[in-house]
Amino acid sequence: MEKARLLEAIIETAIDGIITIDERGKIESLNPAALKLFGYTIEDVIGQNISKLMPEPDKGRHDGYLAKYHDTGEKHIIGKGREVKGLRKDGTTFPFRLAVSEVQYESRKIYTGFIHDLSKEKEAEERLQDYAAELENLVEERTKSLKKTVTALREAKEEVSLSLEKEKELNQMKSRFVSMASHEFRTPLSSVQLSASLIEKYAQPFQNANIEKHVHKIKNAVGNLTTILNDFLSLERLEAGRVEPAFQPFDLVKLAEEITEEMQMIAKQDQNIIYQHTGLESMVLLDQNLLKNCMINLINNAIKYSGENTFIEFNTEINEHQCLVTLKDNGIGIPDTDQRHLFQPFFRAHNTGNIPGTGLGLNIVLRYVGLMNGEVQFESKINEGTKFTLSFNK
Repeated sequence: MEKARLLEAIIETAIDGIITIDERGKIESLNPAALKLFGYTIEDVIGQNISKLMPEPDKGRHDGYLAKYHDTGEKHIIGKGREVKGLRKDGTTFPFRLAVSEVQYESRKIYTGFIHDLSKEKEAEERLQDYAAELENLVEERTKSLKKTVTALREAKEEVSLSLEKEKELNQMKSRFVSMASHEFRTPLSSVQLSASLIEKYAQPFQNANIEKHVHKIKNAVGNLTTILNDFLSLERLEAGRVEPAFQPFDLVKLAEEITEEMQMIAKQDQNIIYQHTGLESMVLLDQNLLKNCMINLINNAIKYSGENTFIEFNTEINEHQCLVTLKDNGIGIPDTDQRHLFQPFFRAHNTGNIPGTGLGLNIVLRYVGLMNGEVQFESKINEGTKFTLSFNK
């Protein structure tokens, strides 16, 4: 009795539905879980054919399954699990997994069906399928978008490549033109400079102030043109990447003294370049030609932008950690609004007026100093002068 009550309790409290039918397919019992699944009361279904709980086509085939089994012994669903649909009292259907077992009880056969509701699993599966379809559509859309982007990028790349090729050709043409122009102009300029010097020499006995004045103008014009050509040629070589620093030891003081003497010859009336060196050492390891170009460029600017009867301070220093080159003038200065653009190519401060220049010199100085791993710093105030400092670590 205890075992029977235990078995009854288990059946009554089971989560899955349990149905028993006789050999003719008549319902003998349903546990509470099965009644809840199908929406019936026990009175509604007791003695009814099990097909009452089945939708078509299983409804019409069920009795045939049982008859065939009784005649042939061939099991169609007994002892096997399969997925079927159930028919609720309200006419709706739901999926469930059915497992049927055969029990011999008191000289008769009883069939027990175990029903596991698959509604939630199916809903989750459908949601997953919907999500998968949505994801597939999204991937397809993204793929199309990506293909369009790749195509656009490929076209853009081709356009950029074509533009770069054209730019390369233009740069090559520009380089050839600058080189040709520089060389072609140098010869006639040298001839003009020589002729001006000869005129000045031959005119000395006449002591004619006008001749001296115009010869001086010719020499200045030739010097300005030569400077412009040199700037353009230097910029072209920098842009083409043909400037490579050659680090060699040399005497910084000797170089600075030679440059001071050379630049003093082109200084304005009563302009004096005062050179001074600080430190016991004089040898440095830099590119002498690049540093010389930087020094000449800065001194030339100091001469141009300073008036007559002024001093230009030219200092070099070698200490334990650095080599410093400093140029300080008392000229027109650089406006605050122009200082951030000072090293851009072709830029000239708005207070330069008619003073000749290309706006390339300081850009070249900055790039030459950078090639030698140095830095350029400056301080400037309007009408109080400008100070440039080139620093190189030892």
